[in-house]
Amino acid sequence: MVQKAKILLVDDRPENLLALEAILSALDQTLVRASSGEEALKALLTDDFAVILLDVQMPGMDGFETAAHIKRRERTRDIPIIFLTAINHGPHHTFRGYAAGAVDYISKPFDPWVLRAKVSVFVELYMKNCQLREQAALLRLQLEGGKGGVGGKESAGLLAELSARLAAVEEQAEALSKQLDDESADAAAVATAAHLERKLTGLRRALDALEPGSGGGGAPVSSQN
Repeated sequence: MVQKAKILLVDDRPENLLALEAILSALDQTLVRASSGEEALKALLTDDFAVILLDVQMPGMDGFETAAHIKRRERTRDIPIIFLTAINHGPHHTFRGYAAGAVDYISKPFDPWVLRAKVSVFVELYMKNCQLREQAALLRLQLEGGKGGVGGKESAGLLAELSARLAAVEEQAEALSKQLDDESADAAAVATAAHLERKLTGLRRALDALEPGSGGGGAPVSSQN
């Protein structure tokens, strides 16, 4: 069973949160509400999120300050943030949003289809990264088992399973990259997809080095995200 991604919705107005949930429910992911910047930061302490939709105008800690706290934490600094604002203050205001670490800045009222499409890209990238981490963990187990003398038949079976799983992720990542190219997607999404492809290439090389007759003695696998 594929685990659902979590999307954090941050807005001080309940009706806005309800509207976001209605728009994003079609993605069939886990939607988490936060009615303030402080509540959002608390949620980020315990859960991993694929993307954050963050309202700019909130009493107390506003969206800019909340984003600054998110980007300062090592655990959360790489989570994409989409700013939502009801007021268009011009280029300076937009620049402040990007400077705070946002990957996108959308003024209300926004097109529901556009917002859903943007969020879905980051959800897909998050899911592919999760799959890649699972493959890397399995490969590390294979490397450790090889050092301990795992039987040839068992080792070959695990290698075949790893190769098949990795091939499926590679195919999905390639399709996603083509989709991003076709849609002229956000630079942040394209850069994240490129990073994912580089990690896939490294994992494929490490796996190929373990194949019989390759001469590989167990290439090191990086766990870096």
